[in-house]
Amino acid sequence: MVLCSILQQPIGIFDSGLGGLTVLKEVMDMLPNESIVYFGDSGRAPYGTKSEEVIVKYTFQDINFLQSNDVKIVVMGCNTASACSLEEVLKKIDIPIVDVVGPGAAAAAKQTRNGKIGVIGTAATISSGVYEKAIKKINPEIEVFGKECSMFVPLVEEGWWDDSIAYSICERYLKQLKDDGVDTLILGCTHYPLLKNTIGQVMGSDVLLVNSAIEVAKAVKNTLDELKLNYNGEHKPEYKFFTSDSVEKFKTLGSTFLGREIENVKSADIERY
Repeated sequence: MVLCSILQQPIGIFDSGLGGLTVLKEVMDMLPNESIVYFGDSGRAPYGTKSEEVIVKYTFQDINFLQSNDVKIVVMGCNTASACSLEEVLKKIDIPIVDVVGPGAAAAAKQTRNGKIGVIGTAATISSGVYEKAIKKINPEIEVFGKECSMFVPLVEEGWWDDSIAYSICERYLKQLKDDGVDTLILGCTHYPLLKNTIGQVMGSDVLLVNSAIEVAKAVKNTLDELKLNYNGEHKPEYKFFTSDSVEKFKTLGSTFLGREIENVKSADIERY
């Protein structure tokens, strides 16, 4: 009876804003029986421009909030949080944790053809060198080229994904990576898959884009399978959404992110955690 109750507990996912919904979408598709609690910290976004100390503080508040909702696993759907906080989180949190860096790095290392991988992300993610370290552990011969793309998050949060403004900004940011000759590009922020079409146009069809959201969903499934925590019962899954900013904005733009209407959104006083 207790085991059954644990299996029915939801998956918890957090992000600095709406970008983690790209992870949630892939998890929903891959694990259709699982309930999910999502927290988007839009009121304090973006994390990528904050100090490491602040990012670590926010990360633990986000995880504490999800744990207050009895989640059975936490998905750190934020590259910045993963880059700056994962080591501390693994030391102090006693439920399963899945981050976004490891799965994306492994996929890129496996798929590169010429041994040149580009990584785009926030200032905090790129300066941490976390992707380069993860890739070098897998194959020290691979060259890794990082590029901070700080304007991509606000671009995505405004819903400007496929217009001339997005193309112009992507072109300016990505020129150096094209010149470096990368054949694989890690979208090192969960907001960035929403810009995938535009990024793909700029980089060209020969460059493989690694969507970490898909890789994270695979990692979540594998972790639940290994721990025998996956739920395959008859109860209909529940999806709960929380934000530290405007509920209405979350509903409107979040529904666009997911391609389906979001109804169950509540405000969370994250500073309490």
